[in-house]
Amino acid sequence: GAEGFAKDVCVKKILPHLTQDDQFVSMFVNEAKLAATLSFANIVQVHDLCVSDEREYFIVMEYVHGKDVSDIIRASQLAGKEIPAALAVYIARETLKGLHYAHTKTDHEGAPLNIIHRDVSPQNVLVSFGGEVKLTDFGIAKASSSMNKTAVGILKGKYGYMSPEQARGEPLDARSDLFCLGIVLYEMLVGERCFAGASDFSTLNLMREAVVTAPTKINKTVPPGLEAIV
Repeated sequence: GAEGFAKDVCVKKILPHLTQDDQFVSMFVNEAKLAATLSFANIVQVHDLCVSDEREYFIVMEYVHGKDVSDIIRASQLAGKEIPAALAVYIARETLKGLHYAHTKTDHEGAPLNIIHRDVSPQNVLVSFGGEVKLTDFGIAKASSSMNKTAVGILKGKYGYMSPEQARGEPLDARSDLFCLGIVLYEMLVGERCFAGASDFSTLNLMREAVVTAPTKINKTVPPGLEAIV
């Protein structure tokens, strides 16, 4: 910019072969529009939606200098160490602040937008080296006012990180995001996936039935009160 002004940003692009897919481009644009309305410390800020001369779509986002929670879990496993319960709770609590903001967001006239993230997973929770925790990737989030509604029975989300109703393709509300954050907190505390079958099909069944092994069965140091919350 002017006078050497510079700012680090993160650029999210559509892969070239998907730019011809009108439905995918529409979903990408909707993500940018929805995320741009969210301005909160615990949510990655979207600055701009751009289209290049070659019809490349990209979102300009806040750059978070740090790691995502999946990186943190993997690093702790490689080091043979457990993530301290207090740190896991801190990350979960900060993520909850972002979710609460999105869940209670209203339009300019005060009508609730009923935003549901739908993809709360370790890869989408970023932790900066300064200790900030930010939720990112509202790529499949839906607001009730969205014209491009997801049909019942269509699964959108990551295998292993869905609420039972999401895994069944049923209508969702904000409680689904809370369930998914519980899965993330579980994984931080025990160092293992909450739902991990031998195949995608068996994982889907575990999620649908909410078959959960108690955290203390894997990590006996998890406090009973915290286990109850998980």
